[in-house]
Amino acid sequence: MNIPNLITVLRVLLIPIFILLFYLPYEWSYLASSSVFAFAAATDWLDGYLARRLEQSTPFGAFLDPVADKLMVAVALVLLVQAHGNLWLTLPAAVIIGREIVVSALREWMAEIGARAHVAVSNMGKWKTAAQMLALVILLANPPAFTFWVVLGYALLLIAAGLTLWSMLQYLRAAWPHLRTTVEKK
Repeated sequence: MNIPNLITVLRVLLIPIFILLFYLPYEWSYLASSSVFAFAAATDWLDGYLARRLEQSTPFGAFLDPVADKLMVAVALVLLVQAHGNLWLTLPAAVIIGREIVVSALREWMAEIGARAHVAVSNMGKWKTAAQMLALVILLANPPAFTFWVVLGYALLLIAAGLTLWSMLQYLRAAWPHLRTTVEKK
């Protein structure tokens, strides 16, 4: 266990804390929940930076880092869908969570056939993640009402969902030759 891996584990351990804070019946709970989520999101950058800088990349870290990110985002989206209960949040949340399932399954399948490198993380994914994390920080920080900040959060989440669909199509397009070859062999 090294420092980057400990930071990744910390990110997972922060999930129940931001859930608890989100549901506390106090006005400050939104900002507290959002702050914990923002801190956890920042640790995603930090653990990757330290793993590269200190040359401490490990198979455990390579596995847990994306799992921690997906858990954080999925939990935040579920909390927000429940609290907001509208199409502006539910539709992009379904797209984002659905894309993660599709791309994870695609990566697993591509790894099984020895072509995992064809579906590696792209720059599009980094832009998607930035828009998504900023949207979630904003939405977690504000009660579910149509204020400027909530509308901005919805807009950023819609942008993230659009980038999510675009990046999923890029992954599917990169994998298509392998998918088509496998289908034609049967």
